[in-house]
Parts: sequence; structure tokens; C-alpha cells
Amino acid sequence: PGTHLTMARVAIALGSNLGDRLDHIRAGLAGLERLGPIVAVSRVHETEPVGGPEQGRFLNAVAVVDTSVVPLDVLARLLEVERSRGRERTVRWGPRTLDLDLIAYEGERLSLPTLEVPHPRAHERGFVLAPLAEVWPDAELADGSTAEVALGVIRSSGIRRWEGSWRTEPPLLGR
Repeated sequence: PGTHLTMARVAIALGSNLGDRLDHIRAGLAGLERLGPIVAVSRVHETEPVGGPEQGRFLNAVAVVDTSVVPLDVLARLLEVERSRGRERTVRWGPRTLDLDLIAYEGERLSLPTLEVPHPRAHERGFVLAPLAEVWPDAELADGSTAEVALGVIRSSGIRRWEGSWRTEPPLLGR
């Protein structure tokens, strides 16, 4: 018997509202490559902050990765990439250089003190749902809905989608 590792599809949300926001999410995306092949990347969405103190607008995107890394190790890698970009966790929902969240992990439901999968509030957040529905509309969320269905239910005003491939060139501000 071998030690065959099963591949799973995961969705990771990327966000930044401090410093060079685009550079931070590009670095975050590059850091995800160590988890496995990146199979899809949404466009960039510029959004208003939700909760927390008054702060600047976010750039948000979602990457879909095929990985054999278990959920807790995915979380550890995300925290490591955040720290490499100067992320400090001093104010809950405060401004940040880079925020990486594990939104969905195919076939997994976890409720641990340090990690809940699917993300417990993703189905309420337009800044997650808009890019997620672009790249994985059938991703299952904590409330049992899919990204596409949940996006149709919430109000997603205040989200501006940037056009173009932000991975290599400056995107254009879209609608």
C-alpha cells in the first residue's frame, strides 16, 4: 500500500487595503503556488471595507488551487505568506497589507478553534462572493448554498470589478 495523497480543490480569498495593494495580492498569489497548481484566478474587485475602523478600500480576488495539503497546513501556509508581506493582527477587521482566507476546501467541513471550512461568513460577503462566483460558482459554502446562489441573494453594491489580467499588468478599472 502506498501513501497516495488525494487532490482537493480549494478557494482562497486574497485582499489588501494598505500600501501597494496590487503588489500585495500579486505576492499573495505567488505564495499560493507552493500549495499546488493554481487552476483559476478571478479578476480584481475593489470593495468597501466591512466592519472594523474607518479605512481605505480593498482590492479582492479569489484563487482556486488544486492541492494535496491538508486544511490546517493550508492555513499555516497562508499565515506565513501574510507575515512575509508585513501583516500585523492588532485590530480586528482592521486595515491590512495582505489577507488570505481559506474559503472552501472541496469535500471538507471543519469546525476547529483555529479554522472553519467552509468559511463561516463567506456567504454574507460580496467581496468574497463576487470573485469566487467568477472562478468556482459551485463552491459549497457554510450555509449549504453555492457561491453563485449566495451572490444572487446578497446586496453586492459598492463592488467595482477591474478588467484585465492583473497578474502581470495593471488592470483597468471596470464597472
